Amino acid sequence: MPATAMPAKALDSDTDHAAAAVLEVAERLHSITPEWVVFFREVLGVEGIVRRTFNTPEALVRFECSPHYARIREMLDDLRERQRERPAERDVQRVVTVRMPSSLHETLKAEADEMRISINTLCISKLMKLIDGEGRRELTTVGPPRVARDVQPG
Repeated sequence: MPATAMPAKALDSDTDHAAAAVLEVAERLHSITPEWVVFFREVLGVEGIVRRTFNTPEALVRFECSPHYARIREMLDDLRERQRERPAERDVQRVVTVRMPSSLHETLKAEADEMRISINTLCISKLMKLIDGEGRRELTTVGPPRVARDVQPG
């Protein structure tokens, strides 16, 4: 087995205890029904409790395969659905520019128009589905994190 391959194994007792503690924090936060963006940031975000607790790629992947993580994703989906049903205050937003072929843009535009939503909402939903694992391929190896390169004006 290559050095980067992840053996399929259950959470050990220490990890299971940590996962249960993370789930408890997530459940307490979910109970006060924050906006989904706040829940995501505090629980699953870069500085969230999940990444602070499971701070190696291997530990994070093992946690993401656990029922604890599945329950957290269900809570996130619940909050997203509730927010769709009611307008809410907005979290500070960031802008990401994505370059794509015009044919892909037209396809996304047509799909968004058909669903009567914005392209932005459609793209965020598709990204969240990918993150949710519905379209995600098996993570059997963990590689080094990708480093974004700066684009020089020019």
